[in-house]
Amino acid sequence: MMEGIAMPEVVVMSSSAERVPEWPPADHVPAEELARRQGVRPLVSADELVEPGMFESDEELDEFLADLYASRRAGMA
Repeated sequence: MMEGIAMPEVVVMSSSAERVPEWPPADHVPAEELARRQGVRPLVSADELVEPGMFESDEELDEFLADLYASRRAGMA
């Protein structure tokens, strides 16, 4: 600001502004509380995610992984 010169105040307004809802809404339940209610617990090991028989063959697993990796790379182009 230049000394001795008053700068005008700028106020930005919009006639189409929407009211922002309060956050969090009254019915909001924190994730920790939802997990407690559902009996969910943290993983101890990634081995807990193993589901025997998920894929019928190694080829089926390879196809799944190739599709997964391709879909992840698709957004990077």
